[in-house]
Amino acid sequence: MNSFNISVCLCVLVAACGVQLARSEVFSALVEMEGLIETESYLISYLEVYIKAQQQKVDSLKKKLLEYQVEHSEAALDTGKYLANPINAYLLTKRLTNDWIQVEALLQSEPGKEELAKIVDARSVLKFPTSEDLTGAATALMRLQNTYNLETSSLAKGILNGIQYSSELTTGDCFELGRQSYNNEDYYHTVEWMTEALNRFMIEEGFSNNHNQSEPEEFTKAEILEYLAFSTFKEGDVESALEMTNELLELQPNHHRAKGNKNWYETVLRDANENTKRGDDGSADITLSNVKMEIHKNPSIRHTENSVYEMLCRGDLKQTPAQQRELVCKYVTNNVPFLKIAPLKLEEANKSPYIVIYHEVMYDKEIEVVKNLAKPRFKRATVQNSVTGKLETANYRISKSSWLKTEEHKYIEDIVQRTEDMTGLDMLAAEELQVVNYGIGGHYEPHYDFSRREEENAFKELGTGNRIATVLFYMSDVEQGGATVFPQLSLSLLPKKGTAAFWYNLYASGEGDLRTRHAACPVLTGSKWVSNKWIRERKQEFRRPCEVTPDHPPKPFYKMI
Repeated sequence: MNSFNISVCLCVLVAACGVQLARSEVFSALVEMEGLIETESYLISYLEVYIKAQQQKVDSLKKKLLEYQVEHSEAALDTGKYLANPINAYLLTKRLTNDWIQVEALLQSEPGKEELAKIVDARSVLKFPTSEDLTGAATALMRLQNTYNLETSSLAKGILNGIQYSSELTTGDCFELGRQSYNNEDYYHTVEWMTEALNRFMIEEGFSNNHNQSEPEEFTKAEILEYLAFSTFKEGDVESALEMTNELLELQPNHHRAKGNKNWYETVLRDANENTKRGDDGSADITLSNVKMEIHKNPSIRHTENSVYEMLCRGDLKQTPAQQRELVCKYVTNNVPFLKIAPLKLEEANKSPYIVIYHEVMYDKEIEVVKNLAKPRFKRATVQNSVTGKLETANYRISKSSWLKTEEHKYIEDIVQRTEDMTGLDMLAAEELQVVNYGIGGHYEPHYDFSRREEENAFKELGTGNRIATVLFYMSDVEQGGATVFPQLSLSLLPKKGTAAFWYNLYASGEGDLRTRHAACPVLTGSKWVSNKWIRERKQEFRRPCEVTPDHPPKPFYKMI
């Protein structure tokens, strides 16, 4: 602390004590001097508090600095690998949002004002994540937790599917994930993460008491209990919610919301008990365990298709041996002269509808060029509104994408020509090459690539017909997650760099094949890059002609799984 700051501090403290040294002329009488002993006592006590506060600030800043340095050093070794871990990506976002706001708050007072001004100025130059980014990152972790059945305690330790990928989350990190879940009205995950935060808080509190440490917390036990109690109530456990609320009121007897909630929970329990005892209203018995009060149900109980989708993502559901026995791998030329000397490697993935994987059809040098061309144009990926026909963002598709024209680079021309060789379809009416990179927990829920008859405005503006086929190039390997799955077929396609999946979305008659409904599983660890070539109906009349009789079934011949 410099002399100027100490002088300012002393002046402030003297003014606060009501001492007027300059004007009292105390030196002229010893009796007046006696009062200065009391003044000095006040100054010493206030100065001790001030220095202690400054020391706590410096200690806190040193601790934050060490945390940032450790994580930054690890990230600098391999930025791509570091950010491919969703926990690291979330923690980086949190460090530059909530955590950094706390650092700025510490710097508000002297001697950090000058540094704070520089940091504030840097906000207009550097790229900082927003609170929306933090919410998105937290939501992504919840999505991964649901899809891959990740235990909260393991995830908090930085463990994904039994593998240690990152440093352990702090109590504050767990609290923030619970708070974000609560703001999204995801009470199931609020309970999970607030419980984890409470357990860690109690352990740390016991450690601090035993070691005479009193470092200020970002939140209190009462705050955790408030979130936890109400979310537990929304999940249907009224008794536990009441117990936690009573515990909260022991800590803060005048907590207004807790008092109101306590009365409400007691009313719910009393009414439930009376209904159980009466049992004469002709309805099913009401017990305390099934009092739901319009509760948000456990997210694991979901629509059947979504359950199958998640099982396929985890690898819990696979095709039967009988289905796989029919599949073959082979070299193909597709009647293309060039392929006579360089045949393609084809692997059948499904017989009906026919889905294949072509191996080694996009090369590393092509992938790097495509990525570099796409990155500057990346925008949040959109979906087409079936009613308006307009493109819009949606929370069920989390990725960024851009479009590349064939004539932009020789490599893109080569990829497009290779696509024509693979499919036997004309590329003149095909869409531009779409390049996609998935973000934290990036995914795309079950969808069709083609438009259905009830979607009158879909693809209308293009005038090139429906999407007859899809070619999906995988431009990266993915360490965990990121599969392309077909819920109706119990089929999962794992990303493999350089391969491409191909399937027809339409029957030869032009009707959509509902069995091709598919999804992109969330990326658990790694970075997923893909590119799509959607091929349109126009120009395909002689490449894939209609049959004499319709080849599509008169009505859906399968049931939703």
